[in-house]
Amino acid sequence: MANLKLISAAFLKEVAFGNIDKAFSKYVSENFIHHNQYFEGSRDALIQAMKEDHQANPNTGFEVKKIYADGDTVITHSLVTKKTMQIVVVHISKFQNNKVIEMWDIGQEVEKNSPNELGLF
Repeated sequence: MANLKLISAAFLKEVAFGNIDKAFSKYVSENFIHHNQYFEGSRDALIQAMKEDHQANPNTGFEVKKIYADGDTVITHSLVTKKTMQIVVVHISKFQNNKVIEMWDIGQEVEKNSPNELGLF
């Protein structure tokens, strides 16, 4: 069995820096669906949204801080850096035949003046 943690991290890093077609071709099932509330749940809709976001507001940094696996599911806790902000994102990826078949994502902007001294990691 392939290391699903490595596949998940590689996929996220590729899309984070705009290599969206390559990432989907290599790591994502043709039958992929996603659960981002802002877009239609299809593979093509998410690809288009990622491309548009990369054109309008490219990432300047991406780092997986924590990663967990349980059977065919991988959870990543990552930091995305853009020119004007940082965002903490949790991705939940379900795999089938070593490819992402289903994904959920939740993001939260890092507040510069948060009263919580522990941070988001």
